[in-house]
Amino acid sequence: MPNAPTPKYASPSRVREGRPFPRGATYDGKGTNFALFSANATAVELCLFDEAGNETRIELPEYTNEIWHGYLPDVGPGQRYGYRVHGPYAPAEGHRFNPNKLLLDPYAVEIEGDLIWADELYGYTVGHPDGDLSFDERDSAPFMPKAVVVQDDYDWEDDERLLTPWSQTLVYETHVRGYTKRHPQVPQDLQGTFAGLAQAPVLDYIKSLGVSAVELLPVHAYLDDQHLLDRDLRNYWGYNTLGFFALKSRYLASGHRDEFRDMVKAMHRKGLEVILDVVYNHTAEGNEMGPTLSFKGIDNASYYRLADDPRYYINDTGTGNTLNLSNFRVVQFVNDSLRYWAREMHVDGFRFDLATILGREPSGFDQRGGFLDACGQDPLLSQVKLIAEPWDCGPGGYQVGHFPPGWAEWNDKFRDNARAFWRGDEGKLAEFATRFTGSADLFDRRGRRPWSSVNFITAHDGFTLRDLVSYNEKHNEANGENNQDGSNNDGSCNYGAEGPTDDAQINALRERQMRNLLATLLLAKGTPMLLAGDERAQTQGGNNNTYCQDNEITWIDWDADPTEGRLADFVRQLTALRRRYPILTRGRFLNGQYNEQAGVRDLTWLNPGGSEMEDAHWSDGGARSVGLLLEGKAQVSGVREYGQDATLLILINAYHEGVNFRLPDSETHLKWELVLSTDDALGTDVVPEGAQDFLAPPRSISVFECKS
Repeated sequence: MPNAPTPKYASPSRVREGRPFPRGATYDGKGTNFALFSANATAVELCLFDEAGNETRIELPEYTNEIWHGYLPDVGPGQRYGYRVHGPYAPAEGHRFNPNKLLLDPYAVEIEGDLIWADELYGYTVGHPDGDLSFDERDSAPFMPKAVVVQDDYDWEDDERLLTPWSQTLVYETHVRGYTKRHPQVPQDLQGTFAGLAQAPVLDYIKSLGVSAVELLPVHAYLDDQHLLDRDLRNYWGYNTLGFFALKSRYLASGHRDEFRDMVKAMHRKGLEVILDVVYNHTAEGNEMGPTLSFKGIDNASYYRLADDPRYYINDTGTGNTLNLSNFRVVQFVNDSLRYWAREMHVDGFRFDLATILGREPSGFDQRGGFLDACGQDPLLSQVKLIAEPWDCGPGGYQVGHFPPGWAEWNDKFRDNARAFWRGDEGKLAEFATRFTGSADLFDRRGRRPWSSVNFITAHDGFTLRDLVSYNEKHNEANGENNQDGSNNDGSCNYGAEGPTDDAQINALRERQMRNLLATLLLAKGTPMLLAGDERAQTQGGNNNTYCQDNEITWIDWDADPTEGRLADFVRQLTALRRRYPILTRGRFLNGQYNEQAGVRDLTWLNPGGSEMEDAHWSDGGARSVGLLLEGKAQVSGVREYGQDATLLILINAYHEGVNFRLPDSETHLKWELVLSTDDALGTDVVPEGAQDFLAPPRSISVFECKS
């Protein structure tokens, strides 16, 4: 290993042995304890920075159970710091220690300054013929953000996590910056921040939609990649985390984490839960050619999954590196981070990006893997909402339905089938029925419930709802992508014109298809997730990958709504329907079996002729119409007693022409009252008492309540 710089120690008598726990910098009112995990380091220097940027280095004196620690009695809140970690620089052995590089504390809860991209940030010499096997001796401190010692004295008043039941949960996915950056009722200096999102007009609007939880795209401290900055772009989505306890400063109007807490408290007062989209599958340090900013220089061999040749990284994430959740200290780190957000920041739940990574062991995905077991037994984490994005880039990466009890999962199969079904693809009806009733084929095991399926039509990744019905091809020119391949893989359809059109018939059809997709989402069994802006027909101009578009392409346009509020009102109708009819949100899978004691079936599928669906009907590739009878008297729970809910009939017609349905006409089903239709031309009194038939409009969903 090349010669490392000689440490400059200042007042070594100041430092005491301290404690190995908790990790990070902990102020006790008199001084600060510093503790850093590294199994393979030979020494650790704490680096303190004054207001002028002058650095003082103090070696941590103790090493206990792979934790380096020390206590400084005269260091308090506001102190900026980092680490320099000594050890072998031996990439071929998996070690990349370089004390010339200032390292960010993985447990830092506040970070000051932005990273400035420079060659000095790399542990090797950029451009050297030996590549990452070379050793760079330049100091990276001038280009690195610094961790900050904090004192926690926030007054939560009477705020607590809401613990909204899963069966009553409706998720609204949005972006802190994009949601309010153009909001006319948010003060300009607060637009795009946590404080902006906490403004009363914003929360009143969100609450009016009938949602119960706001899911925020990543807010942890993350980096803007150099290649984006070179093109005057920057990371918008935020899936490039560096600080897992700290907030992205871009979203802080005040510069202090208490602003986030104020937002959480304001949302809780409105009855809205806060769910964070979190990225524990990789870090911003990239592969062997990436910078040395934190984990790579602290203990590369412990924090990352390395290949058979440990110079290289296993890349199951597609981002260059993969966190090693087989190492118990890394599991502890991730769980400590989650507990911090749940306990100290009152967050109600988490959506895990590429969550299959978190269940990977050396042998592959294991639903009883260390991290998943750790969450399941944790008295705090087992009580918050845990949502998995159930795939990664590794072998057999798609694992929907295979997470442990207590987890919910993004159900891509719901999304893909609903899009294809309403587009008119053949042979989709049978699967549509399965997805619409909670995807029991995926989740009905080990006592899991229908809410385990997080249903969605659109998300941040892909077309918006309006673009889904307006484009056949992706239009990602702003990203610098080639759009000439004629494919988008998003299941979209433009219905006769690419993009905006003045054709009234096309626009009317697009609006109806948006209503059909929204009704499918909000009437189906499972936990619905609505993409913010879809209720306003927000467009991204056909861009289906806006990860780098922090601009008006992605920011919600509060002045433009081509539906003039009709779509948002329709969403409100749907969410009111969910509240009005508990049968839509029952926590049991429906199996259609006859209950002799109750004398009913919980569910009956009907063909347009009024008889029960049979195999021949389900296997008919051209079939696009079906009726669903939900019996309100059916057993609600494991307790054997009659249900007291209304009986509903849902008629679904994805055909481009009207289809006549024979209505159920037993003694218990005497009159059907229309309570919702995606055809806004229908009146409420469309089925006179005693009528036997109903002409379902083209491409429509109609919901009836039995009035017997």
